[in-house]
Amino acid sequence: MILLKPKLSTYISLSAVVLILLLGLILTLRDFTYNRSFGLWFYLVACSIITLVILMLLVKMMAGWRFISVGKDQLVIKLPLRNSTKAYPVTEILAWEEESVLANKREFKQVTLVFQDRNSISVSNHEHESYSEFISYLKKKAPKQLVKSKKT
Repeated sequence: MILLKPKLSTYISLSAVVLILLLGLILTLRDFTYNRSFGLWFYLVACSIITLVILMLLVKMMAGWRFISVGKDQLVIKLPLRNSTKAYPVTEILAWEEESVLANKREFKQVTLVFQDRNSISVSNHEHESYSEFISYLKKKAPKQLVKSKKT
């Protein structure tokens, strides 16, 4: 049984970034309240941008919080924040594709699976543990559904 779960280090670093941004937002609002060192437009723009970045990071963190169990010719996807669990037999995989990008001398990989009910999931090697075992399982159990991507 293979268990893909979120890497704790990824969520710790994203949480640290969110906390730093929250601190920056609080300090900007405090400066507006007591000092007003800058014009009103600066505070409006800065607070809006910081808030949008915080919200985007929080949504990314919540959307990526999933656990996938693979084994016995079945994929079980648990989304704790939605309180839902879906089980898919391997035969219900319509297609899967692995993408790979080389950046900063590190390889970032992501696999996308599409199921017969038109739901899809994406799993990356930097956000989930047991990624390579998952790929080898897919290559063994669903080799015909692999989408060959064109190299440009």
